Amino acid sequence: MLPATEPFGSLLSRLFDMGGPVMMVLVAIAVAGAITFLYLMLMGTLYAPRLTARLKKIVTIWQQSPATVRPADLRRQVGAVGRLNPMLHLIADTIEACQHQQDSGRVRSTAARDAQQALEPFEAPLKIIEVIAALAPLLGLLGTVMGMMEAFSAMAATEGRANAAQLSGGIYEALTTTAAGLIIAIPFAALAAWIEFRLRRIHKTIDGTLVTVLNATNHVDADRPELQTPAVDTTAEVRAHRNPETAQDYPDHGRPRFAHATG
Repeated sequence: MLPATEPFGSLLSRLFDMGGPVMMVLVAIAVAGAITFLYLMLMGTLYAPRLTARLKKIVTIWQQSPATVRPADLRRQVGAVGRLNPMLHLIADTIEACQHQQDSGRVRSTAARDAQQALEPFEAPLKIIEVIAALAPLLGLLGTVMGMMEAFSAMAATEGRANAAQLSGGIYEALTTTAAGLIIAIPFAALAAWIEFRLRRIHKTIDGTLVTVLNATNHVDADRPELQTPAVDTTAEVRAHRNPETAQDYPDHGRPRFAHATG
């Protein structure tokens, strides 16, 4: 039995040698995923857009009395940590643009661009975690397949003289990589789903806040009479805009209202 034992002992050594690189890769991606998650939590704590009580109060005041809102004062009143909040700059910049009566399309596109940039730092870490969750079980399966191939190849080389205990030990070593891959993939898949849910809620908060700010634009015109259009004879205006061929009035060509901040 000794000749049969020696080849299978070398089989276990080869299984460890082949499973070793796969396990090393699994450990490496697990460490990389943990570091990415910690980085994402730190970024979320400092730079995630948040609708604080102060900003809610400013938006409410903007809806009721736009002329009393001063974006420059809002930026000065917050502390160093508050200035890291992208929501502060989104609200202040949008209000400032509305007060300066900038082009409505330009204000909308700028708000959409800034909102997208506020979420960009979180997209790459989320993608890394999603890739790890998808890649870990595949690497584990690869290690198992390679180990099983080596085990049955050695068994064939010994002409079936390897006993069940020796063979089961080799298979156990091969299946270890699959278990390790699943242990890594399951928590990272759950983390990826939770992070994506949080980003969707943040996006919804940003969108709702910007829509509220932009829908109050008409109040700015009401509070600044010098920017309003002088009253005219509506009958004469209709006649001037009537198509002589179709005898139909043209639709209103006034400034469009925003229905969606990023649409």
